[in-house]
Amino acid sequence: MSDSINFSSLSGKKGIVIGVANNMSIAWYIAEIAKKSGAEIALTYINDVFEKRVRPLAEELGTEFIYECDVQNQESIDKMAESVKKDMGSIDFIVHAVAFSDKNELKGRFLDTSKENFLNTLNISCFSLLSVIKGLENVLNDGSAVLTLTYYGAEKVIPNYNVMGVAKAALECSVRYLAKDLGAKNIRINAISAGPIRTLAASGISDFKSVLNHHLQTSPLKRNTSQEDVARSALYLLSDLSSGVTGEVHYVDCGYNIMGTAL
Repeated sequence: MSDSINFSSLSGKKGIVIGVANNMSIAWYIAEIAKKSGAEIALTYINDVFEKRVRPLAEELGTEFIYECDVQNQESIDKMAESVKKDMGSIDFIVHAVAFSDKNELKGRFLDTSKENFLNTLNISCFSLLSVIKGLENVLNDGSAVLTLTYYGAEKVIPNYNVMGVAKAALECSVRYLAKDLGAKNIRINAISAGPIRTLAASGISDFKSVLNHHLQTSPLKRNTSQEDVARSALYLLSDLSSGVTGEVHYVDCGYNIMGTAL
């Protein structure tokens, strides 16, 4: 076994975390644990409103690398990638934690989803993963890792999740196809399917409190998933500990996905 592989941390690694919204977002917890494990971290923001939230978090991490990145705009992504190359040279991992849908359509019938929101949701929540990888592909080192976030609504019907479930299903399938493409460059890609967590993104889902209660009562561990739970698994998937793992959906949901019915 090679002595050059660091199995204890992300020491010496550099990466970018896309999708930090505030200090409660899963992306922030991943960035924080990666930093504590020795990685050099860059963050992104979508616009001026989010910059005001993200810049203080970047300062908390002790990083000066913070870039504007609108995942709907390839030009914005490419500009961000140029800045990453200039400032960091190359990177060892990407965390893609981006999803969006009109909260007015995350209730009622999926059948009533508008075409505009359907396409917008798929674009931001799924296609953006491809766009980000395309933009950063040339600055990814050999042995790099890409990580994205999904949810059980990709597999089973979750009330009020609607078109986001379709987008997450497309995202999970994309991970498998991307694993094949990126594997030729010794780049791995995986997804974490996290249990429901109170975040800014989750606040758009109608009656989310009921989802949390059902998860707590049904999951084998009899508790809700935390941001820390997800961040710890992310550390594994971003590190050399998971060097032989790619194209996988890793569940961090307190075992909820194994249950056939509530007890």
